[in-house]
Amino acid sequence: MGVSGVGKTTIAEALAARTGWAYLEGDALHPPENVAKMAGGTPLDDADRAPWLRIIAGRIDAWRALGENGIVTCSALKRRYRDVLVGGRPEVRIVFLSGSHSVVGERLDARKGHFMPPGLLDSQFAALEPPAADEHPIEVSVDRPVGEIVAAIMARVGA
Repeated sequence: MGVSGVGKTTIAEALAARTGWAYLEGDALHPPENVAKMAGGTPLDDADRAPWLRIIAGRIDAWRALGENGIVTCSALKRRYRDVLVGGRPEVRIVFLSGSHSVVGERLDARKGHFMPPGLLDSQFAALEPPAADEHPIEVSVDRPVGEIVAAIMARVGA
């Protein structure tokens, strides 16, 4: 989890390659209306996100039912969003990729072909509710190489 541009996809792909776990890009599950709204520079509201979060939670439950491990990327900026994804699923862990506005902004400016425009970064940071201690998050700063970030996450999940 984390704001747009923090590196969720890059880190998740590296984790999946290293662990062999299933991987799901949460953004791929947004309905076309959400993508169009964000591409147009309008942040999503809770009503926009609710069905999307339920779809992601359903995918998590499918992995759990099969006894499989998986990695899913999702901004999950607010506690109530994370509650949908993690609630009642004690084995599900939140990895919070944290980075400064300037570092993430540089990454967004360099990113090509993504529907989320850099102009929405301020709204992402404004909405961000960092995970509380009772959510048992794995927080990792993204100001270091991908391999180090992946190793730090794997050490915390015992992979």
